[in-house]
Amino acid sequence: MEFADVVRRRRMVRDYDPDRPVPAEVRERLLEHAIRAPSAGFSQGWAFLVLETPAERDRFWAATTSSAAAHPPGPDGWLTRMRRAPLLIVPLANKSAYLDRYAQPDKGWTDRDEARWPVPYWDVDAGMASLLMLLTAVDEGLGACFFGVPAERIEGFRTAFGVPAEYRPVGCISVGYPGADDRRSPSLKRGRRGVEEVVHRGSW
Repeated sequence: MEFADVVRRRRMVRDYDPDRPVPAEVRERLLEHAIRAPSAGFSQGWAFLVLETPAERDRFWAATTSSAAAHPPGPDGWLTRMRRAPLLIVPLANKSAYLDRYAQPDKGWTDRDEARWPVPYWDVDAGMASLLMLLTAVDEGLGACFFGVPAERIEGFRTAFGVPAEYRPVGCISVGYPGADDRRSPSLKRGRRGVEEVVHRGSW
C-alpha cells in the first residue's frame, strides 16, 4: 500500500472480529516499527506491554474499567465492542530514562531537573511510537484504536501487571481485524480542519 493511502485510511476502529487473531509475524512488525520512532537523545525510554491471551486481556479490562463500564447500557456499547480486540499493546513512558540521559556528559546538563524540559518528551516519544503502530496496522490490513487509561486506574493497572513505578501508560492500542459492527465516531461530524485553517506561514 502506498504511504499516502495508509495515512488517508488510518482511523480509529472500535469493533473487532474475535475469531481472527493477529498473526504473530504482524504483531512483531508492529513492535519492530514502534521502536523506529524518534526519541530525544536517543533515550528510548519506552516499553510495550503485549496482551494477547483472553486471561491477559480480561485482566486489563478489569483493571482499567469499572464493572458498569464493562457492560455499558444503551445501543452503543462501544466498550463491549472494543473488548473483542484480540491484541492489546500498552505503550509506556519512562521519564527517568530521559532525565538520566540528559544528565550524561555528552548532553551538557549536570542535573536531572525536570524544569528544563519544555514539554514531556517521554510522553511525546511514546506517542510517536504508538502512531507508527497505528499506521503499520493499516498497512497490514488491520484495524486499531488508541485510547486512554483513566488516571484513577493507573495504579491498579501497574499492580495487575507488575509494571515498575517509573513506567506510566500513555494509553492502549487495540488491534485486530475490523468487525461487522464497527461504527464511526460521532465526533467526525465536526469535520476535518483544512490545511489553510491550521497552518501559519512565516508568522501567525
